[in-house]
Amino acid sequence: MDALRTPEERFHDLPDYPFAAHYLSVDDTEGGQLRMHYLDEGPADAPVVLMLHGEPSWSYLYRHMIGPVTAAGFRVIAPDLIGFGKSDKPVRQSDYSHVRHVQWVAELLAQLDLEQITLVCQDWGGLIGLRLVAEQQARFARVLAANTMLPGFPLDHPALEGIFGWRQKLRTGLGFGSWFAFSQLNPFWRAGSILQLGTARRLSAGEVAAYNAPFPHRRFMAGARVFPRLVPSDMNNNAHAWQQLMACQLPFLCAFSDRDPIMSSMAGIFPALVPGCTGQAHTTIRGASHFLQDDKGAELADVLVQFMRATP
Repeated sequence: MDALRTPEERFHDLPDYPFAAHYLSVDDTEGGQLRMHYLDEGPADAPVVLMLHGEPSWSYLYRHMIGPVTAAGFRVIAPDLIGFGKSDKPVRQSDYSHVRHVQWVAELLAQLDLEQITLVCQDWGGLIGLRLVAEQQARFARVLAANTMLPGFPLDHPALEGIFGWRQKLRTGLGFGSWFAFSQLNPFWRAGSILQLGTARRLSAGEVAAYNAPFPHRRFMAGARVFPRLVPSDMNNNAHAWQQLMACQLPFLCAFSDRDPIMSSMAGIFPALVPGCTGQAHTTIRGASHFLQDDKGAELADVLVQFMRATP
């Protein structure tokens, strides 16, 4: 598998990102290896928080959460998905699949021997992370889902009556359809501009540059460009994962924002279907858009810390 590696100088002096880089190798499934970057902050023997980003961001998205979470006594592992951040970037869109992304993150969990994990997932972090929760439930202790969803949930389930009606379906479909069309038809979009569109606050020029840093040229963006087309893929495995999630008793907390044009309308699905959501203090992050870690990172970190302390 042919892959590119972003030059390290692209990541020098990023605002609010003082974290040391760590790397491991994962199987590219074609006889080669890919280098995956991850952050590892906090005490090595502390309870683990796995922070999974989505598209087209990278671990930089969690920069405002890592400090408060480690200060509370927890260890944070924040990988860059293959194709993003400081991780290697296969050059063909066909190199990427939902299954491969799940496998690559599963390798990270295995190599770092992570157990009793608290998953924090947003955007594609949920499509990948929730599959891992379903498939390797013994590795996880709890889940915080923020502006994310796993396709394949049973639309006709009685528990969803009145929660995910035709208005929500229309809103979600229009929102995702607009993003899908833009991402596939506009060859010139950049990660920083997308992060700004999905963020309620105004990003600084340095922050926009940091989101652009992994992609010095369009050839580096195959993984980011293909992600929208992968959303409806692998539905059989997703449906099986939902069967596992609908029996899952792990504590499961939702913290969706109120200004996400796609995901806000889906905030009630997990509480309706996942038993571990029962009795949890689900919250709405006010004044935040899709990338709520950037809009309200400290607030989301506080929600996470309180959740972990309440569910030992």
